[in-house]
Amino acid sequence: MWHVAGEFGEARAEATGKLRERADEGDHWPAVGDWVSVEGNPCMGLAIRDVLPRRTALLRKVAGKRIEQQVLAANMDVVFLVMGLDNDYNPRRLERYLAQVWDCGARPVILLNKTDLCADVDSRVREIKRASISAAVSAVSATTGQGLWAAESQLKPGETAVLLGSSGVGKSSLVNRLLGIGSQRVHDVRAHDGRGRHTTTARQLLFTRSEAMIIDTPGLRELQLWDAQQGLEQTFGDIEELAAVCKFRDCLHRGEPGCAVQVALQEGQMERERLESHRKLQRELDFLKRKMDAGARQKEKQRIKKMHRAARDFYRQRETSEDK
Repeated sequence: MWHVAGEFGEARAEATGKLRERADEGDHWPAVGDWVSVEGNPCMGLAIRDVLPRRTALLRKVAGKRIEQQVLAANMDVVFLVMGLDNDYNPRRLERYLAQVWDCGARPVILLNKTDLCADVDSRVREIKRASISAAVSAVSATTGQGLWAAESQLKPGETAVLLGSSGVGKSSLVNRLLGIGSQRVHDVRAHDGRGRHTTTARQLLFTRSEAMIIDTPGLRELQLWDAQQGLEQTFGDIEELAAVCKFRDCLHRGEPGCAVQVALQEGQMERERLESHRKLQRELDFLKRKMDAGARQKEKQRIKKMHRAARDFYRQRETSEDK
């Protein structure tokens, strides 16, 4: 079941049988932020007939070994990447998030929450700006309200924003601040490791006072990349620029002569951890591509087998008829 909103207000709706059939064949399944066409009566029951084409879509690979995509949100204009300045702080994880967000077509905005718990906010902001290159970075506090003007300035009338981050980073608290009401439940993080519990358990779209919309999402335990090659290149634009002037076009940046990336490392212009993060994410995308290609080849192989089997059955039946 879904909640849908329209001129009738809000009501629950289910998918029609035809939509379910198309979804099984790979068509879009309704996700939060989608525009849909519905039929029926809000009082008697609504059914979703179609999902309209999406302007943007935030994707990830489903958890586990299955090679399938999952839509986290659709038709958003801005993605707030929320990271806590406590034990949640992790620039390498942020690079992973940025790679997927840059690929989705929306603009990323990084919110470093919990400035009230950090002794050196400025150094953390500088570090994240180096890791995020062209994404906007703001230090905020959902507790005190510090810096929230930067997030509010991104909420333009008619646009949609989605909040993304781990459990316990303060997404629901930020939503409450941006809405001006306490509509989202919040929980404290655990004292011994700073981790939070899932306060938000379902993705939902909320309306702000500025006539913008916010999608609140549950905390992500993991974000496996999905078809994010362009986003990876934009996230690590500094490495891509250096690689373009390496002596060898197929340089692996592992000690080859004339490697501009290695020179940048030696001169302290780049962190080795950032280069390793780039390599790790590139390996993940390469592995996914190989798996997807293998799946496509297997599907085509099964289709050909089925076609040959049908041809054999046809000729056998014809031979049997001729013998009779």
